[in-house]
Amino acid sequence: MNLSETFRIAISSLLINRMRSALTTLGIVIGVGAVIGLVSLGRGVEAFIAAEFQTLGSNILEISSSQPNSPTRSRIAPLTTIEAADLANPFTAPDIRQIAATYESSGIITAGSERTQAAITGVTANYAEVRSWPVMLGTFITPADVEDTQRVAVIGLDVVETLFGSREANPVGQSIQVNDRSFTVIGVMSERGGSFGISEDGAVIVPITTAQTRLDNARARDGGYLLTRMYVEVIDEEAVEDARQDIETYLNQAHGIIFDDEQDYTISSASDILSIVNQISSLLTVFLVMIASISLLVGGIGVMNIMLVSVTERTREIGLRKAVGARQGDILAQFLMESIMLSFIGGILGIALGWVVSVLVTAFVADLTVTVSPDAVILATGISTLVGVFFGYYPARRAASMKPIDALRFE
Repeated sequence: MNLSETFRIAISSLLINRMRSALTTLGIVIGVGAVIGLVSLGRGVEAFIAAEFQTLGSNILEISSSQPNSPTRSRIAPLTTIEAADLANPFTAPDIRQIAATYESSGIITAGSERTQAAITGVTANYAEVRSWPVMLGTFITPADVEDTQRVAVIGLDVVETLFGSREANPVGQSIQVNDRSFTVIGVMSERGGSFGISEDGAVIVPITTAQTRLDNARARDGGYLLTRMYVEVIDEEAVEDARQDIETYLNQAHGIIFDDEQDYTISSASDILSIVNQISSLLTVFLVMIASISLLVGGIGVMNIMLVSVTERTREIGLRKAVGARQGDILAQFLMESIMLSFIGGILGIALGWVVSVLVTAFVADLTVTVSPDAVILATGISTLVGVFFGYYPARRAASMKPIDALRFE
């Protein structure tokens, strides 16, 4: 019996019991749809996270103080403006283009009768350029503002909404109080958002010298001023690792660090953080897919159960076909084809279900785009076919091994 005849007989047998065949494929449909939906959702989340971290820049290194891992050293030598100036020197680190330094604190911001607590970030004049964060209204802090420790501020949209009633308000030129000191608003930053629920739109940005001297006493022992972090712009993405090595060499010497676990600073980049987050999201996706695959297992057991019932119901047919010359391989191929068709049809419908889920998620979840990739379709189709072969082989083998005389006598 050729393949086309086997296929025709399989389709005819499935159509005789349409309802039973439809219910049997339902488990496969749900399993394949869940696998495709979760794989697509996981990749969509990874793409979303990558886009969020893209704001940091692929050639930006962030330096901040951190607790040493060494049991013999607990002291943290803070970052200072002198270290920032040394690192900006081409002789110290030739791969660094520029450094934007910050000094951060928090305080009470008031405007008229409105008040809010906000993060106060003292910055250098190149901060907006290095962070790729444009001004929406007005102007950003200038080198002259930093030099003269001017009491000027650039605020985020969340602060605008809280103090002036609407994100569409224009507060440029108006006065606000920062820790009871009068500041003039010179600009509003464009909407930035943030990562993991932390938004940068609630920041109040002032000249770094103003934050270090007028809002706080941040003088360091070495004669400079304390810094919270440094954003280092490297000349290009290929030079990031060389710049990291130069920074480590300098800071190790400046902080008296001998062993690696004594480092009291952290150098991170968008790619470092993104790599960790992607590993976590990938593991979570695999875990969820494994859970979804349980429904495929249940669907496969359903296929085996129905095929065993079908073999029992058609025992006399099997005996008759063998009596007129059907070979064992023909019977095996016939029932195996039926189980494969059940699983394959369920796989196709499952792919459609996964696509519908991805469309709904994209439509109802803002900023998250979920698409069904070809490899996910191939994976799901392959899995559903393997389910048909694996769970259909035993019933098909049982049918093929029947003796014609026993099958014809079956009641």
